[in-house]
Amino acid sequence: MTGANSGIGFETSLALAARGGRVWMLCRNRERGLAAVRDVRARTGSRRVHLGVIDVSDAASVRRFVRSLKQPVVDVLVHNAGVLPGERAESADGHELTFATHVLGPWLLTTLLRSRLRKSRDARVVFVSSGGMYTQALSLRDWEWRTRPYDGVVAYAQTKRMQVVLAELLAAELEDSGICVNAMHPGWADTPAVRTSLPRFWKVMRHVLRTPAEGADTVVWLAASPAARGQTGRFWFDREARSTHLLPWTRERRQQRQALLKLCERLT
Repeated sequence: MTGANSGIGFETSLALAARGGRVWMLCRNRERGLAAVRDVRARTGSRRVHLGVIDVSDAASVRRFVRSLKQPVVDVLVHNAGVLPGERAESADGHELTFATHVLGPWLLTTLLRSRLRKSRDARVVFVSSGGMYTQALSLRDWEWRTRPYDGVVAYAQTKRMQVVLAELLAAELEDSGICVNAMHPGWADTPAVRTSLPRFWKVMRHVLRTPAEGADTVVWLAASPAARGQTGRFWFDREARSTHLLPWTRERRQQRQALLKLCERLT
């Protein structure tokens, strides 16, 4: 579980640990990660909760974690780590931070764990996307935001659209191996990320936002429910498969989808 120390990531980790799973909480900050692991252990009584220190925007960090992971089998991989910078920032590899965190990191982590996912009898990969992706079409025009004025909200929505497309592409590629890949959106939840990245939105909407546990519900369902077994290549909201497009102009062409795939392969 990436981005596991707070919000939806924490609540998903808590729910899976309570169900008896061996949970690796992957966090960028060691101190916050350790505090989250101790909290989950205290609430569930489980000792099968572990910390992995990883910055998913940093390819070297992703590779170090995978090399250090001694688990021979991975049953569930949840891509939840997210950022919404107010100004353009770059990852350690020199990529725009939102793109590196939401797209390149998850792609690389899934690729490196593919052999361990294959060993599972019921492997599942879940991308925690966002309803914001509905506002954007798949576009690789200046994905690094080097020539256009930076807009963090648009960058976030565009990369969340990319996550949905990647989930579909991976689902098709891995279907014969039995690995199910899905994307979902949690609705608007009152998480630390929303409070810090969208303070005005949070101030106006805080009384109607979902709790982090409510936002995590479909993630937990996709990760652990027998009802979700065999489901792949779909986009989920409140445990129901939904359309990935609400506006006709957001539909992408096959060539654009393949271009995203090749870009991820080349950059990682």
